[in-house]
Amino acid sequence: MKICVIADIHSNLAAFQAVLKHMPRCDVTLCAGDLVGYCAEPNEVVDLAKSKNMKVILGNHDYGAITSDIAGLNPIAARAVLWTADKLSGENAKYLRNLPEQLKLTCGAKKVVVIHGSPRDPLFEYVFPDISNRELFKLVRDVDADILILGHTHVPMMRVIQNKLVINPGSVGQPRDRDPRASYVVLTVDDEVDVKHERVGYDVEKTVEKIRAAGLHEELATRLYFGW
Repeated sequence: MKICVIADIHSNLAAFQAVLKHMPRCDVTLCAGDLVGYCAEPNEVVDLAKSKNMKVILGNHDYGAITSDIAGLNPIAARAVLWTADKLSGENAKYLRNLPEQLKLTCGAKKVVVIHGSPRDPLFEYVFPDISNRELFKLVRDVDADILILGHTHVPMMRVIQNKLVINPGSVGQPRDRDPRASYVVLTVDDEVDVKHERVGYDVEKTVEKIRAAGLHEELATRLYFGW
């Protein structure tokens, strides 16, 4: 069974399109949250996600866009969330409101759980690749899964703890690991699990122009060139 895993698209339509074009044929595509936020094409991204029938969970920016709750966000992110809330169509806001905070499914012989943040805080806790084994064990020990998929950090991760594979595919729309290319993962699930991390170049300038035309903060445009 082949699973394509994406996260943190953040209204970056050009990056999303590039990733979808690059993806191999998969049995299922999973998105670990944050379709919207930061960039300037939220409706286009949500429409495209819906058209692909992918399984999507709620991210913290999706939550902010449907509630206008900006607690915990820095001023630049908060401004983008409120802008997104204003621009979302009623149909797409309804779609985001209906997204679950967690997804559980069986892929082949493996149990998979998808959460945006962490098992103890599905929307807001960051789990970075350098988390200690001790802390990672605490996070995953009560999770009934062979594979745990996370998002939120925008940084790719692959760790094995307590016989559980913990994966973050990185970000499609706003990478933060100093590589500006869109990031995703392909899992081939059999008796064993093969993990292939993919990077895809896209037309960054197209997204930058949209951000600037929308009047969003310049930092949201500039960072896309550098992947930070």
